[in-house]
Amino acid sequence: MASRNLTRTKMRSLLASLGIVIGVVAIASLGMFGVALQYSFTQNLGGVGNQLTVSPNQEAGFDSLSERDVRDIRRAAGPDATVSPVKQGVQPVAFDRNQNTTQLVYGLQNPAEVYNATEGRVPEPFRSGALVGSALAEQHDLHPGSTIAVNGSAVRVRAVLESGDAFSPLNPANRLVLPASSFDQRGYSQVYITAQSGSQANETAMAIRESLNGRQERVTVTEFGDIVDLIEQQFQIINTVLVGIASISLFVAGISILNVMLMSTVERREEIGVLRAVGYQKRDVLKVMLTEATLLGVIGGLVGVLISLVAGLAINHYTVGDAMAVFRMANAWYLLAAFGFGVVTSILSGLYPAWKAASEEPVEALRG
Repeated sequence: MASRNLTRTKMRSLLASLGIVIGVVAIASLGMFGVALQYSFTQNLGGVGNQLTVSPNQEAGFDSLSERDVRDIRRAAGPDATVSPVKQGVQPVAFDRNQNTTQLVYGLQNPAEVYNATEGRVPEPFRSGALVGSALAEQHDLHPGSTIAVNGSAVRVRAVLESGDAFSPLNPANRLVLPASSFDQRGYSQVYITAQSGSQANETAMAIRESLNGRQERVTVTEFGDIVDLIEQQFQIINTVLVGIASISLFVAGISILNVMLMSTVERREEIGVLRAVGYQKRDVLKVMLTEATLLGVIGGLVGVLISLVAGLAINHYTVGDAMAVFRMANAWYLLAAFGFGVVTSILSGLYPAWKAASEEPVEALRG
């Protein structure tokens, strides 16, 4: 009976369901868009969650890390972690005869521990020559065998380094790396540490703080896993705000359904009176009216979910580069939540009209 009643007023029912469709699409699509952005960003973050840096606490008067500090850091990090002490400084560099500039130059003892080469080979041990990042090599057309001038001395390029994670402190894209022995300074500017996992990185950070900061804050330890967690929390807040904004459209759809059901109650007043007269109880009339509202929500919700899936395929294709990523669990949650929200909105919007119809006295209803 409920489905027959809806088909009798096809246009009105269609418009009411359309409101649910728009609401479901808005909630699911914006939710999936937020998930896609978060996934794309964390993909760029890559594996930085297991990395950390140790720097001298300059606010406390420490300008560099000593050899003893590096030994203490290696001991705290353990044998499974990669520990790379780094020297750095700004030096005059000429990439060709007509281009002199200043460049931040890095000095590493064993770059082969942390870098791979796209051209040439990263030497072990690293005692001479220079390593250049891929972006720097492309900008200045550098290749293994090219010669540059660093601080007035000719230096031959040994390898072009493969780019790493965009947000990693070890990403060599724009770096010029020289042997640590070529620096006059005795101490180190930073120590880069790559642990086996995020949890091990956290344990390493605590061990380093305990070992080196026992009496005073000599070093600053930056955990990139904490930064990744913070960014993900911010994305979750953004997703919540987006879904909250989209849910307004379902509120509008609920008003539309309320209007449709109220008009249906008025138009079918005599029919409801006949049903009551032949023995229908209040709960029976209530059930019919609520079934109609539920059907509107289910139909609108299903159509909205299908449209959202198509939109999600496009969103993930252009944002993440993988359309099939739409089938991740996070997206499924938004689809189910949007569908459920649509159905619940329909039922709530149909409660008052259903109660009003069920409360009609048969004699009054038959009078029209």
